[in-house]
Amino acid sequence: MNVRLFKPSLGEEELNNIKDSFDKAWIGLGPKVARFEKEWCGYIGCKSSIGLNSATAALHLALTSFGFREGQKVLVPAITFASTAFAPVYNRLEPVFVDVDEDTVSISMEDLERKFSKDCVAVMPVHFGGHPANMDMIIDFAKSKKLKVVEDCAHTAGSSYKGKKLGTWGDIGCFSFEEKKAMTTGDGGMMCSDDEELIAPMKACRWVGIDKDTWKRVEGYTDTKALDAMHWYYEIASLGFKYNMNDLSASIGLAQLKKLDRMNADRSRHIERYMEGIRDLKNIKPLLPFSPDKNSYWLFGVRCEKRDELIIHLKSKGIATGVHYVPLMLFPFFKRWDNGCSISKRIWKEFITLPLFADLKNEEIDYVLESLKEFDRKY
Repeated sequence: MNVRLFKPSLGEEELNNIKDSFDKAWIGLGPKVARFEKEWCGYIGCKSSIGLNSATAALHLALTSFGFREGQKVLVPAITFASTAFAPVYNRLEPVFVDVDEDTVSISMEDLERKFSKDCVAVMPVHFGGHPANMDMIIDFAKSKKLKVVEDCAHTAGSSYKGKKLGTWGDIGCFSFEEKKAMTTGDGGMMCSDDEELIAPMKACRWVGIDKDTWKRVEGYTDTKALDAMHWYYEIASLGFKYNMNDLSASIGLAQLKKLDRMNADRSRHIERYMEGIRDLKNIKPLLPFSPDKNSYWLFGVRCEKRDELIIHLKSKGIATGVHYVPLMLFPFFKRWDNGCSISKRIWKEFITLPLFADLKNEEIDYVLESLKEFDRKY
């Protein structure tokens, strides 16, 4: 048996939505992106959303929106995907790595206090694997230090913390719809906020600085009620990027959004089966304090001191695995900002990501579990 690590859950609904865009012959930035943004606002419970080509773009523009001065500092967890720490670098800001909590792998409140300085202007908590960061404590800390909060929700979509949707706690929430995430648009992302004035300029910023989307200009090309030769005209008043979502991606997203709660429930059920199966293992423990009855997870994993040996064992059985993540300061590019983070540098060496996706079959989970038990018996 071969078991994939991740796989999107796709069907006829997505194909029908794409066909509709084909039939209308509009597949770029257009009305479906606007509709997806509106439906995302309704689902998350926020006032404004902007569809983008990635969560990386969302994180970049989120920090851009505040207009921080060059050289100011942004607090980011040491264990996260590179995009979190690249966002300040893109904005000519300095990332400050904060160690993680040993159990939740979310940003450590103790180290956050230690790493804060008067030059810090923002903090970017990550809901690692979908496990919520301590957002109430982070928000209180941020307010006391006058920090902006950019929530990195790349690992979650639809989950709540203390009755409030993740992504709506901070000033801006950033989501990933990359192929293997909680829901997908192929590649894509979303930034959202209750501060409409804050992120409104980012609509032009995502479209190379142009203040009028192409599909809006097209409406005037043959409008006989507005006989104006300047219907094509637009302004460029600020630096922009080619970060827009397109209608093909939005077509997939609109179908996926309707399935999101079901897919989250499927993943939660799979995690419950995993947790029951590894409960009595002596040398293999859960990666996170998983609570699938409360939280929606994108990732499931375990910890094992003989990580590499276990990876090879699972590979020999046809089971795909991964490691999420290497602490960023261990990479050459980020080494210049290495400021310690001893917990991160120790615990990541035990991390193994196991197969998890909505359409994962019980027999596949049981096959993985039996392979884990076999390794544990020979440990």
